[in-house]
Amino acid sequence: MEEEVMTEKRPIISAGGGPRREGAARKTLPMPVRYAINAVVVLVLLVLGELMIDGGAINRYQSTVLEQVGIYIILAVSLNIATGYLGQLPLGHAGFMSMGAYGCSIFIIRMSEALGVGARDFVTGTPMALVLVLGGLVVGGVCAAVAGIVIGIPALRLKGDYLAIITLAFAEIIRVVMLNIDDVVGFDLTGGAAGLTGIPGYSSFLLVFGCVAVVCFLTHTMMKSRHGRAILAIRDNEIAAEASGVNTTYYKTLAFVVSAFFAGVAGGLYAGCVGVLQPAVFGFMKSIEILVMVVLGGMGSMLGSALSATVLTILPEALRAFSEYRMIAYAIVLILVMIFRPQGLLGSYDFSLSRIIERVMNRDFPWARRAEKDEPAAKEVSADA
Repeated sequence: MEEEVMTEKRPIISAGGGPRREGAARKTLPMPVRYAINAVVVLVLLVLGELMIDGGAINRYQSTVLEQVGIYIILAVSLNIATGYLGQLPLGHAGFMSMGAYGCSIFIIRMSEALGVGARDFVTGTPMALVLVLGGLVVGGVCAAVAGIVIGIPALRLKGDYLAIITLAFAEIIRVVMLNIDDVVGFDLTGGAAGLTGIPGYSSFLLVFGCVAVVCFLTHTMMKSRHGRAILAIRDNEIAAEASGVNTTYYKTLAFVVSAFFAGVAGGLYAGCVGVLQPAVFGFMKSIEILVMVVLGGMGSMLGSALSATVLTILPEALRAFSEYRMIAYAIVLILVMIFRPQGLLGSYDFSLSRIIERVMNRDFPWARRAEKDEPAAKEVSADA
């Protein structure tokens, strides 16, 4: 009898249209199929973008803006790990970005001189140049991750405003070190105030958005794992998570270090995109700019971070013709969003292509659900009549 009652109460979605039928099973996609579909979609978009660039439909200036869009998507998604998923408020993301940018650039410059790899090799994409670029991105990410460990272990014992202040101070320390380290070591390393020059233009549309796909995939899989659930538990209630056996110090540091690593990779891509690095670029306002992208898109939403990074990168460039008013328009957009949509553009919603496909497979459409809700009421009316 209990089994019958439980069967009646269990929600079952029919594979066909109309109301749900007893005993019908919901169709789902196997996990390998989900990953294969997402991989095919990403590959198609990358190929289309590269063909448009090679065919001249997208000029050099537009492709550079697209590269910067991808870089800021990585920065916003990486900061979202610490801000949206972990629930902390760090303001030192520009410091991690600068560590990655300088670490990657110095590695590539020194190694290319030692191995005889020229600037043209990076443009044409020879195998040795590709190995140096990938190695440089890893080195930049590791440099930023080490900095994340150094600051994360003591800083993450603090909360709220105190954490924001100490991470902001740390970012300023990195900027000042990059500015004056040449005088300390006695040889040219970062270029000081004049900046680090001679960086080959190794960033490209394929490289940047390939890194975007990898970063989003790794972030998604991490947050769906038990480590991600522990991080979300700390965000929701740190005391309850610690009482349940979650090592809060470990998982807070893990999220902070992963966030710093991805920011370092974005910094390495940024160096290859602009070609010149100056410490003044990685100041306080750069961290605020990245934080605004996360808050505007919705803290805890990867898609929201990507959309807001895209809009806030393209909008100033699109309004460059109105140079006197473009920053005013930029500020007005932010104010309107914060007034009418304080939780961000997407809140905590994340897009899932496989979920949409499963709904189509099961014919689980909004109008079908409304019809199912209205059907019991219609039956009651006909019974009363």
